[in-house]
Amino acid sequence: MAVMTAQDAKELLDLFEDNGAVVWVDGGWGVDAALGEQTRSHGDLDIVLAEPDVEIVVTTLEGLGYTRIPTPHDKPWNFVLGDAHGHEVDLHVFVFDEVGDGIYGPPENGDMIPGASLTGQGKIDGRWVRCISPEWQVRYHTGYEWDENDRRDMEALAERFQLVLPEDPREKLW
Repeated sequence: MAVMTAQDAKELLDLFEDNGAVVWVDGGWGVDAALGEQTRSHGDLDIVLAEPDVEIVVTTLEGLGYTRIPTPHDKPWNFVLGDAHGHEVDLHVFVFDEVGDGIYGPPENGDMIPGASLTGQGKIDGRWVRCISPEWQVRYHTGYEWDENDRRDMEALAERFQLVLPEDPREKLW
């Protein structure tokens, strides 16, 4: 996997937006966007998007030479596309419900992307972007053991936004 630079991320986000797609930045770039600065290198660009925009994003990426990369966690609502240079975009797809929350995967699974999480704004190398709100970035980083990047990311969000981190991140908080 190659490094996804700020310039790479901005160019992709510009293309998605120019083609009419609305996406929110998540993952490592989502943390850095909320912080307003790049704090580390990133191997991919995680995006959250509503189902109607999937075709736009996939077609845009395919036009750049991206293809689907099979992963052990592949699902119709979460999949990765990559290019020949090792750049990857990880798509997290939801369907808006009647109250503005996102249904993530089959409704019977009960997985949601709360509308409140889609209120974040940040910057990637000076470009304003939609991102997952800092509070929800922390919540989404629960339910598993943190690696060093997760720990640094969550500590940076907690410090900047006066958030309380969970005592045990393995306990899911959403």
